[in-house]
Formats: sequence, structure tokens, C-alpha cells
Amino acid sequence: MALPSSNARTASSTIYPVSLSSLHPRRNSHRACFTPSKPNHNSTHKYIKPPKIPKRSLFFLPASFLLLQTPSSFAIDDTSTPSTSTIDTKITDRIFMDFSVCPSYFRSDRTLGAELSSCPDSEPLGRVVFGLYGRLLPVTTANFKATCTSAAYRGTLVHKLLQGQFFAAGRQGSRRDKGEVQPPSGLVRNSETVDPKAFELRHERPGTLSLCLGQNDDDDDIKLNPDYHNVEFLVTTGPGPCPELDGQNIVFGTVLEGMDVITSIAAIPTYKPAERIRFFNYFAQLIGDERAQTARALWNLPLKTVYISDCGELKVTKQSLSPPSLP
Repeated sequence: MALPSSNARTASSTIYPVSLSSLHPRRNSHRACFTPSKPNHNSTHKYIKPPKIPKRSLFFLPASFLLLQTPSSFAIDDTSTPSTSTIDTKITDRIFMDFSVCPSYFRSDRTLGAELSSCPDSEPLGRVVFGLYGRLLPVTTANFKATCTSAAYRGTLVHKLLQGQFFAAGRQGSRRDKGEVQPPSGLVRNSETVDPKAFELRHERPGTLSLCLGQNDDDDDIKLNPDYHNVEFLVTTGPGPCPELDGQNIVFGTVLEGMDVITSIAAIPTYKPAERIRFFNYFAQLIGDERAQTARALWNLPLKTVYISDCGELKVTKQSLSPPSLP
């Protein structure tokens, strides 16, 4: 078989554009097909809409998939996120709490074992009225109302204050002289603490009333009691939202009156340990020293003894919706 000359090869490669399909000769064909292939203009510039991926699904995708995707290739599906405007936040109950300061709480001549409710030189800060979302969270609301009407919150210490975020009260225990709470009998076991729908409301505004779950300070021995009922609560102080509390605590009410009292409590200075003390505490916790948790209970403690001097229920003649400015 004779090979073509170099001149013939050069001429054949410069005259016609050869397509890939022409490299395979067809059967019963005596001439080469030099017709160039036509591009498909219908599918070249067609936009392919990326699939919607739910938020929760992103956590279960493999790392290799996430690295290969660009930020524009994800379409987050927010249809499953509930809107706060569709949640029933009708106020069914109103609870009042009177807050006061006891200047003689740390004095040496204070009567040993005396409760805070019997403070001789109490300085009132004012009254706060809470509106409760009884339709949305009936069990949480009923337990909170029962604890208030039984005067179990009376003499309770405000044991934690994070300035610019919230303050907490209602730590459970048997030491009434230390401002701890003894829940009344007859409280219902709160099944709403494991219901995802109970965590739909967010801590978006100052004056949000929430049941402490993630920020709960009760001792482990108390939590392991079969008859344990969580009665610790927190109130956001502002000025901004507290997104770190969302999904960990149950919002079941809001402040209707007395926001100035909440602001005055938030302005009280707190105990902040030095960095060296924090380091040793974290090290003690790492090696399993139980005294580390006891020491951390004093962190963010108000330097003034703020307590609940009185509490109770205000009768609601007609249930009302929360104002638009409230959560």
C-alpha cells in the first residue's frame, strides 16, 4: 500500500475542516464526509435551575459535595421555617412580679437562715406584668402561673445577669435563705420541652419571657429527681435580640408593663472573674473537679441582691392579642 506524499497530506489538512465523525468511514461509501458538525444552539445557553435543598439537609451532605459546589448553586428552602406572624400568641393570662433590692443581705448581723422575702430594708424597684401565651404553650403557662400564685417565686433571687442579653431567676433548691425555689405540688410534667413546635418563637425583642432549658443552672442531683419540674425562667433585657437563646429555651410570654424595671435590673454591675481565674476553672472542669461548677455559679452574679418580693395573677376579663411591637 502506497503512502500519500507530504504535499498531499498538507493540502488535505488545509482545505476542509474535518469533523470527528468523518474519522470513521461509513460502509458502502466511496467518498469522505467533510461536513462540519452543527452546534446545538437550543441547549447551549439554556439555564438549569438548581434544586432546592432544605436547610437541615446541608448538615448531612458529604464534605466532598459541599466543596465542589459554589455558593450560587445552593437554593435554600425556607418554606419549612414557620413565620412568627402565623403563631398564636394570644395572651390568655397576666402575671405580676415585684422586684426589690435587699442591701443587708451580705451583712454580718443578718439573721441566719432568714428568707429574702423578709428583708428588713427592702428597696423596691417596681412591678413587671407578664403576658402568657396560654394557647400556644398551655403546660408551660399553667406551671408558671401555678408557681406564681402559690407564692413559690416570692423571695427568689435573680442569680444570673448577662448585661445586654438577659437575667435569670428561679433556680431550684431547698435553701430559701439563698433565694432558691421549691416548686409547689401538683405541677404537670412538661412534655412541651421535647416538642419542636415549642421552640418556634425567637428571642427577638427585649422583654421576652422564656423557660430556661439551655441556660438552666439547677444542680444535676436535682435534675435527676423523677419528680423534677423546671421552674427557672429568663427575661431578655435588650437592647438587641438574643439569637444564641433560640432553639434552646421556650418563649412563652412577654413583658406588658414595667420595661423600665427590666432596664434598671440590666444596669446593675455583675461579678466577672479575672482571666486567670477562668483559666484555672476550665482546667478544673477538664480534670473532673466538681468544685468548678460551684465556682461558675458565682459568675455573672449581680453585685446587688435583686429578688422577687411578691408575685401573683392578674385576672384577664378578655383574652387579647399581643401588640405588633411585642413578640
